[in-house]
Amino acid sequence: MRSPAKVLLPVMTVLLFAAANITGNAQTVTNSSYKTIAYIKSDGTVQDASYRTIAYIKSDGTVQDASYRTRGYIRSDGTVQDASYRTRGYIKSDGTVQDSSYRTLGYVKSDGTVQDSSYRTIGYAKGISRKWAAYYFFFSDR
Repeated sequence: MRSPAKVLLPVMTVLLFAAANITGNAQTVTNSSYKTIAYIKSDGTVQDASYRTIAYIKSDGTVQDASYRTRGYIRSDGTVQDASYRTRGYIKSDGTVQDSSYRTLGYVKSDGTVQDSSYRTIGYAKGISRKWAAYYFFFSDR
């Protein structure tokens, strides 16, 4: 069952991965079955698996869709907000992910393994920051 915290648009899901590597080479984003779901270019452009540009990520954590409309924010303290600045949850520095009521949704381990609250592996985000991986797996409508 999906958490109420997962109300933000799907375009934000992949966007936030971009912030993990805006200045580096493009990264491939995969699901738990290692199927490619997106590509993130070094300039912050996010493309889907068919190479269509779907979003942009700014270095300050602002997430924009392909039409440059702001869709949300990941704050430096790990607070996740939607475009109306409503808090949707929290991403702690140890990788614990909580909803806006502080209930644990899951974990992002230091090796990039993503687990739900029952410690089942639901995906991988190797080389992606914990914040962006946590957002993708727990706060988006993938």
